[in-house]
Amino acid sequence: MIFPDRAAALARSRRPADDTSMPWEHFAHGSDIGVRGVGATRSEAFEQAALALTAVVVDPASVAARDALAIGREAPDDELLLADWLNALIYEMAKRKALFGRFAVELAGHRLRATAWGEPVDRTRHRPAVEVKAATYTGLCVAQRADGRWIAQCVVDV
Repeated sequence: MIFPDRAAALARSRRPADDTSMPWEHFAHGSDIGVRGVGATRSEAFEQAALALTAVVVDPASVAARDALAIGREAPDDELLLADWLNALIYEMAKRKALFGRFAVELAGHRLRATAWGEPVDRTRHRPAVEVKAATYTGLCVAQRADGRWIAQCVVDV
């Protein structure tokens, strides 16, 4: 079943911002959706932002880590690298008709090397809510918080 209402899709996966046991969340932004990853390192924050991206579409726990895909990116700064990373995932999801539910990211400066694990979309089992079109520069931020944890966030166009 495809959810006709984006709010219904978000309601099933929204996570509280202050719950550190859940290192990703969505945040409202007009008619689009913000994705935010939180981690002890920049790499973990990028991984969690990718999980938040997947959670816009489906419950990440429903995605089997069956097939591995290597992704490499380089950008002039962390923010552009995050947007490029998420857009690479969106492109691969569309091209392969697949979902990714597990990520391993290595960052060296502004160079990303990652592996995404997932499987082809099964509309009956996954029940995709929406299609993400792109990661935007709106709300784009990669920063270390006062508590030492990293955040990686942006708004995605759905």
